[in-house]
Amino acid sequence: MTHPIRALEEQDEPALLRDQFRQLLRYRALLAVGVVLGLLGGGWLALSGEASYTATGEVFVRNATSDPFATGASADKGINIGSERQTAVSDAVGTIASRALARRDDRVKVGKLLAGLQVTNPPNTLVLRFSYTARTPALAKQRAEALADAYLEIRRERTENSIDNMVDGYRAQLKPLTEQRDKLAGESAGTSGDDVTSARANLVVAISELSRKISELRALDTTPGYLNKKPVAPEKPTGAGLPLLLGLGGVVGLALGLLLSWVRLVFDPAVRSTRELVRSLGAPLLGTLPKERGSQGALLAIGRSGSRLAEEYRAVAFRLAYDPSFEQRRRLLVTAPRGDNEAATAAAVNLAAAFAEMGRDVLLVEADLRTPSLARDLGAAVQGRPRWAAEGDDRAWPSDSRTNVDVPGSGAFTLIAGRRIDNVPRALTSAPVSRIVAEGDRPGSVVIVLAPPVLSYADAVALIDRVEGVVVVCDPREVHRSDLERIREIIGAAGGTVLGTLLHPGRGRFERRSRQKSGRRRTNGGRPGQDGQDGRGGPEGSEHTGDPTETLGLRTFDTSAGRR
Repeated sequence: MTHPIRALEEQDEPALLRDQFRQLLRYRALLAVGVVLGLLGGGWLALSGEASYTATGEVFVRNATSDPFATGASADKGINIGSERQTAVSDAVGTIASRALARRDDRVKVGKLLAGLQVTNPPNTLVLRFSYTARTPALAKQRAEALADAYLEIRRERTENSIDNMVDGYRAQLKPLTEQRDKLAGESAGTSGDDVTSARANLVVAISELSRKISELRALDTTPGYLNKKPVAPEKPTGAGLPLLLGLGGVVGLALGLLLSWVRLVFDPAVRSTRELVRSLGAPLLGTLPKERGSQGALLAIGRSGSRLAEEYRAVAFRLAYDPSFEQRRRLLVTAPRGDNEAATAAAVNLAAAFAEMGRDVLLVEADLRTPSLARDLGAAVQGRPRWAAEGDDRAWPSDSRTNVDVPGSGAFTLIAGRRIDNVPRALTSAPVSRIVAEGDRPGSVVIVLAPPVLSYADAVALIDRVEGVVVVCDPREVHRSDLERIREIIGAAGGTVLGTLLHPGRGRFERRSRQKSGRRRTNGGRPGQDGQDGRGGPEGSEHTGDPTETLGLRTFDTSAGRR
């Protein structure tokens, strides 16, 4: 029975990821909350935010040149477009643009003006793209154009200032040369020396060179650039619209829901997957019971035609029948972790019916002596206690009277129903119980013991050393990993073996509340303090016919009375 555990341990990584994703999908409420919050946030941003408009203009940047039409002439030499982009968003450009806008009755501070500006450079071009975002289309167009003009103006001013500075430098060099030339010209009037003539000629050449440079600087074309694309008033607001914001909000909300689900999964003490359940309990998964409509009031599923639940019980019975550890002892204890024991009761009854259908001699013992209900739920007309039992004697259970339960079309099994007694541990450890459990040693026989939840009472622990094989019936959404580990330790310490676990679908909150109310009505329907039993301690067969949970088609007959 350890092969399924080893198979689960050797799952590949994609299988583990799928398993984790399925675990996250268990928390659909958190996912839904995340998506709803995302949609609400996206809708709020779309409806509460002010509409903004963006106007765009493009400026072609060029350097000053003497002859732009000459062969090989280029106006882009020496331009660092990154530095020009920084200049376009500088305070100097903002100051000029703010003054220009103030003349148009649009007074705005430099910092606030530059806050709506974005300057970009398309790759491999000398173009600066001015994009300005404002509350109105006209304002966006006006400010984008003012900033572009301010950039061209400040660039023109800087170019002209550079030319003026260079001209002033050349003139400062030219002045002493001119004075020296005039002085040499006066000296050479009275003499005819070769040295004076040569010096004068050198001065004339230097003066001519400086004059040529000054003329070239004055002839430069100082156009800083061109406004290739003038900003126009946009017709539609920029930014994400309502559909886009809702879509983004939904995606962000889904991510938030997944994050909340992951946090909930990390701190969830419940069993998160079948793999984790098998590892915590140390036993394989025998089966998962489907949830059938219309089967809430019927305890016995075996015998109903076309029942998926009955087929699952049969599959579990066949799996146990071929298990070596169970086949050797043929004794089975069915219990739940804690709380409600109805699922374990249904599993014990249906497994008994399935083994009877296989031709086994099945004995079902209800060892729940605190809240016995199996005889009432099955509608078994169990007689009173044996005459030899004294009043209040714990030896009254188990009694010699056994009730055979006939399942139409499937066979029959023997039932020893439980009853309320004072000293439960004494009764469970008595010699009659040991003799009954030992009947499983007969060839072809199977003994199934229904015990209370193992973590609620010690009744199941008192029987494990004689039964040995244990099947745990639980709802994976309600049982905790620590509970399963504790059950494994308890059963192992008591000398038993967990044959496997049987999962059943959990009931909703409304269904659990209805079951609790129905149970209280059945309990209060009998004599006070006797939980639906007559004065002799047996079930009230005369009043049980009106029980709404009675299984239809189930026939019972008392072998001790000798009549059907």
